[in-house]
Amino acid sequence: MKLRILDDTIRLRLERTEVDALGAGTAVACSTHFPGGAAFGYCLETAAGAAEAEFPAGAITVRLPANVLKAWAEDETAVSIRESFELAEGALAVLVEKDFECLEPRAGESQANRFQNPKAASGPSAT
Repeated sequence: MKLRILDDTIRLRLERTEVDALGAGTAVACSTHFPGGAAFGYCLETAAGAAEAEFPAGAITVRLPANVLKAWAEDETAVSIRESFELAEGALAVLVEKDFECLEPRAGESQANRFQNPKAASGPSAT
């Protein structure tokens, strides 16, 4: 799972096996470790009720309704889930996306577990 943060926007991009796990009700969690032993974590999991976002003990936790995650995981054409959480000023925007294959391969980066990019050429065009 990839994490991108810009101000009050969080974007999580998931590979195929992570989407499948969420669809089956299993949480997906990752962490980044720092010298000295500290770690920053982020987790996406199912919620029994409404969507939630929190930041306890140095870790981002986003919970989305199980039925929403299951439907998204099972629909090959569904790309993302958007949620918004009110803040004292403004809102926290959360975007959960399926991670697509890169249009231009990157050295040392496997594309095997990603979703087919809808912008990829599907072969020679008929004229």
